[in-house]
Amino acid sequence: MKIHSLFVYPVKSLAGVAVDQFEMDDFGPRGDRRWMIVDDEGIFVTQRRHPELALLEAHLDEQEVEISIPGEGRFPLRPTSTAIRVQVWRDWPQALVGEQDANEALSRFCGMPLRLVYMSDETFRRVDPARVPDNRRVSFADGFPFLITSLGSLDELNSRLETPVDIRRFRPNIVIEGAPPWAEDGWRELMINEQPFRLVKPCSRCVMTTVDPDTGIKDPSVQPLRTLTSYRRTDDGVIFGMNAIHDRPGKLRVGDAVTIVKSEND
Repeated sequence: MKIHSLFVYPVKSLAGVAVDQFEMDDFGPRGDRRWMIVDDEGIFVTQRRHPELALLEAHLDEQEVEISIPGEGRFPLRPTSTAIRVQVWRDWPQALVGEQDANEALSRFCGMPLRLVYMSDETFRRVDPARVPDNRRVSFADGFPFLITSLGSLDELNSRLETPVDIRRFRPNIVIEGAPPWAEDGWRELMINEQPFRLVKPCSRCVMTTVDPDTGIKDPSVQPLRTLTSYRRTDDGVIFGMNAIHDRPGKLRVGDAVTIVKSEND
C-alpha cells in the first residue's frame, strides 16, 4: 500500500488543494483548516448550507493563504487583531477576524453577511476526549487532524453508482491505494514514511458528499450518499474513511509506503 494523493484545505469547506507533499505540525497538515467562514452570529458556515462554496479556490504558500471568489477576484487572507468566539460543532474556540475586503467579497458571493476567521497558534481546540485521551489539538476540521480514505473503497462504491464520483467528494487528507475495499474500517495504527498514525473514529458522512466539486451543485438524487446509506450505516453513522491523529511532526509525500501496524482483531 502507498499514498495515492494528499489534500490540504486552507479554508474549511472551500475547495481542497491537491499537493505532492505536506508538512505536519501540532494541528495536522500544516495550514489545514486554520481559516473558517462564520455568519454574523459566529456560527460556522459550510457547503451543507452553501454548496456554492465548492467553487471558491484556496491557494496556500509558506507565507499566507489567498482565495479566489468567482466574479470578485483573488484576496489574501490576513488576520486582524479583533478576536471573537466562534462555533464549530460543539466547540466555541477563539478566532481572529480576517481583513474586511475578503469578508465583503465573500458576503456578496453568498448573499449574506459572512466573515473569515483564523485560528492562531495560541488557540487550543481539543480533539474529542472520548476518542483520544491525549490532550491533542485540532484546527477548524470537524473533529480530528486527519481523514484517511482508500481508493479501493471508492472503486467499490462507484461500482454501485450510475455516475461515478471522485475522491474529492469525501474531502480526505490522505488517500491510500493498494488496500481491499473497506479494509480501513479495521485499521487501528499505520506507519507512513516512519510517521505513526492512530485511526480513532470512523468518519460519518453527510449531504456534503452530494455536492459536485466542479459545479457547486448538490446532486438531485442525493448521490452518492443515498447509495452509501444503503449498505454503510453503522452506530457511528454512514461511514466512508477513518479519522486519525498523528504522534509527531514530520512530512508525507505521494508514493510513501503505508504499513498496517495494528488492526481491530490484533
